[in-house]
Amino acid sequence: MASISGICFSSPSLKPNKNPFLRATAAFFSLPMHSLSVPTRSPRIAPAHSVAREISADFSKSDGSAFPTKNNGLEKDPRELWRRYVDWLYQHKDLGLFLDVSRVGFTDEFVDQMEPRLQAAFKAMDDLEKGAIANPDEGRMVGHYWLRSPDRAPNSFLKSQIENTLDAVCAFTDDVVSGKIKPPSGGHFTQILSVGIGGSALGPQFVAEALAPDNPPLKIRFIDNTDPAGIDHQIAQLGPELASTLVIVISKSGGTPETRNGLLEVQKAFREAGLEFAKQGVAITQENSLLDNTARIEGWLARFPMFDWVGGRTSEMSAVGLLPAALQGINIREMLAGAALMDDANRTTVVKDNPAALLALSWYWACDGVGSKDMVVLPYKDSLLLFSRYLQQLVMESLGKEFDLDGNRVNQGLTVYGNKGSTDQHAYIQQLRDGVHNFFVTFIEVLRDRPPGHDWELEPGVTCGDYLFGMLQGTRSALYANDRESITVTVQEVTPRTVGALVALYERAVGIYASVVNINAYHQPGVEAGKKAAGEVLALQKRVLAVLNEASCKEPVEPLTLDQVAERCHAPEDIEMIYKIIAHIAANDRALIAEGTCGSPRGFKVFLGECNVDELYA
Repeated sequence: MASISGICFSSPSLKPNKNPFLRATAAFFSLPMHSLSVPTRSPRIAPAHSVAREISADFSKSDGSAFPTKNNGLEKDPRELWRRYVDWLYQHKDLGLFLDVSRVGFTDEFVDQMEPRLQAAFKAMDDLEKGAIANPDEGRMVGHYWLRSPDRAPNSFLKSQIENTLDAVCAFTDDVVSGKIKPPSGGHFTQILSVGIGGSALGPQFVAEALAPDNPPLKIRFIDNTDPAGIDHQIAQLGPELASTLVIVISKSGGTPETRNGLLEVQKAFREAGLEFAKQGVAITQENSLLDNTARIEGWLARFPMFDWVGGRTSEMSAVGLLPAALQGINIREMLAGAALMDDANRTTVVKDNPAALLALSWYWACDGVGSKDMVVLPYKDSLLLFSRYLQQLVMESLGKEFDLDGNRVNQGLTVYGNKGSTDQHAYIQQLRDGVHNFFVTFIEVLRDRPPGHDWELEPGVTCGDYLFGMLQGTRSALYANDRESITVTVQEVTPRTVGALVALYERAVGIYASVVNINAYHQPGVEAGKKAAGEVLALQKRVLAVLNEASCKEPVEPLTLDQVAERCHAPEDIEMIYKIIAHIAANDRALIAEGTCGSPRGFKVFLGECNVDELYA
């Protein structure tokens, strides 16, 4: 077994680059640069106002003239398009990454008008990185950028936390892969079962799909839901390898219901197999959380921290993402290095040289600054299939907010969905090209088709990868010809460094865009509202079961109508939910329909089938 030390402890030194965010320019194609003033404050953004579609006279030039309205027609002259492409192309030479926003139709006037807002966003991001309270609703700092640049942490304690965690992840990984840490059955750990949901799963899943080698030291599976059949499937797939499976349980609060349920199901499987879970369990959670205390008391194999100042959707560069990646043989130091390089590029206040700002600018233009269009993410590489799912949470949970920072109801957001190229060619490109125009596209292009020396020609002069390239470029052209705007992100190849850079690019773009539209990108009140509502449903279910149990313990048994159940639960206003609860428990053989069917809610009668006497006196 190859040593894992190279994955965690060895990383090529980052050569200093005086201009790491060079963009391609050509003197004979250059367009005149506009002088952009930088005010100390940005004007307040009216929640429903869009400078993309119509720039109000309230935002006037210094000479008093109003900005023009948006020209809905896109530039189609090939020579002008080439000039625009060259002028706006961003290149990061060290990362081998390009960003092309030339097929988004923003104007120079629009860029000028957005300049003060972007400068205010840059200032906000700078304050965030220095430790300001960037999540005011929860009174928290936002520090995921420190994870790849610990020296930027606002104090030495946080810096040491980050560095110590990374060292612990690397040391544990080396010990597991080398066999120093082994399962109770002996030999080596062969599998990882990761139990977590949302940000505790989407990032690790994306990275595993993108970067795991064909034969990793440990293969990974995920339990990322509370679906019993899905959990059973993952455990069944492990078979006898359950005895050599490292179970990583990830929950920041330690009380996420779906993760708790997955843990309990896995522990049951261990008991039934005669295995001791604690000797194969690893917890990633906040210090002193319920999960952390449980793991400590039960003597789990290892515990790693999550930090209050790192949100789930931005936790890929923490132990949440780094530990599973390292155990699969992925070079996590390179992931961190790529993210750090991208962060450096995104700190410039020159908009054209800041790729995250270019994305935010393009998003604002394309969706009117109010989410009027969806973002379709199309990576033309199978290994990046899950990038769109990862971005769904990162973008939508961050930007989908009811209120802005001033308390105004704005109902902001940016919908994200995607597939992969060229599968999309046989799925929904037909609608994108000819149907309702409610989207813009983000293409993710990977230049390297196969490792060097492995390519071959299907026909003279054409490889399999050439077809994929042709599909991407053809789709981009066909969409633009019908006034469908697009962004293209290009990387040389899919490596830990470029994946780290992509994560960092979109994290920063989300932060900048949120600042421009004046919302808090770092809380999720809607998610909490959903959790609260789910808890209320489960509480109602317990009352329903108690009522049915009491009726089932009578002699003779008393089948109840839906109205009777609702009345005895003192919840007639919840009769629809009570019906759904009964239908669900009946479908799972936990209740019996005495008369009628669930298809006729007003006509059926229900009872439990057996009396639980203990419940009567609980």
